[in-house]
Amino acid sequence: MNTAAISHIWDYIPHMDRIDRHNTALADHLRSLRADRGLTLQELAENSGVSRATLSRIENGEVSPTAETLGRMASAFGLPLSQLLAPLEPEFPPLLRRADQSIWSDPESGFTRRSVSPPSSGLKLEIIECEIAPDQRISYDRPAVPGHEHHLVMIAGRLTLTVDGERRDLYPGDCLRYRLFGTTVFETAEHGARYLIALA
Repeated sequence: MNTAAISHIWDYIPHMDRIDRHNTALADHLRSLRADRGLTLQELAENSGVSRATLSRIENGEVSPTAETLGRMASAFGLPLSQLLAPLEPEFPPLLRRADQSIWSDPESGFTRRSVSPPSSGLKLEIIECEIAPDQRISYDRPAVPGHEHHLVMIAGRLTLTVDGERRDLYPGDCLRYRLFGTTVFETAEHGARYLIALA
């Protein structure tokens, strides 16, 4: 893996203490979501395809979920990934400085997700900035919300995105618009990829 690319990705990630706080907050939020729906760990495991042991470790903050695990959990809860990572903001600040934008990362796949404009009950649109390290493959079996509208704009690198069996190579400046109904696969080559997604 390209050392410069690794360094670039980790430049986006806050100090380890802040990461630990994010992991603890995520664990608490996921546990609360399950409890609010009256689901046992076993029931969530059966609905998501994620083992009960893994779910328990995630809820206890012992491990951070991978991107694919989060995707399966989002589908089981029927929530967009962004709402799985954090609760909806009841009110939104007009200005959100870059330093205040929350970041979630999956070191296993070199995937970093920055919430540029987080979801809010008072807004219809959200924007995320993503970065995937070189030579990676991230697959989501099914969408959390069928028909969810995505607008992906490539910023740097190259990304091969397969949506419902249709494979497309994306380069800087390209925009791919789609609705999610089936499997999606994100693949990077030797340079990795950085892109924005607007979710409606």
